[in-house]
Amino acid sequence: METKNKKLEAILWSIALPGFAQVLNRKMFKGLLFVLLEFLINVQSNFNEVIMLSFLGRIQEAIEQTDYQWLMFYPCLYMFAMWDAYKDAGGGQQPYSFFPLVFAAYVVTVGCIYSSNFRIFGVLLGPVWLPMLFVIPGLILGFLIRILLLKYTLPY
Repeated sequence: METKNKKLEAILWSIALPGFAQVLNRKMFKGLLFVLLEFLINVQSNFNEVIMLSFLGRIQEAIEQTDYQWLMFYPCLYMFAMWDAYKDAGGGQQPYSFFPLVFAAYVVTVGCIYSSNFRIFGVLLGPVWLPMLFVIPGLILGFLIRILLLKYTLPY
């Protein structure tokens, strides 16, 4: 399979469920560990219930159902599993190429923290929609920092 397609496939499987791409890349232990961690965090944070309530527009109920102590682990696990899958598929060879996903994990975690009371144009988005929205500024920030580092540091 072409490397570009393999990288895209890895990212898409990892978006579907952390660990799937690692299994696809024949990294069984790591893949099963990610699946297990995703399952543990998902169950402990009530995330499936929170997702359903959020899609139904019942944001306050979603907030009440969320165990934030567990949900805070999810962005870092999710982004790291994507990055790891991408690397295993042959991507991420350029300097600082990990920055966008790292900063997305940071900013999405901040989105989780504020999701119970942060409003955009008066709308409470809750623990699913606000963190998802925060992926965009996190990726942009990561890309910008990467560009600055590439421009102002010596090559290694």
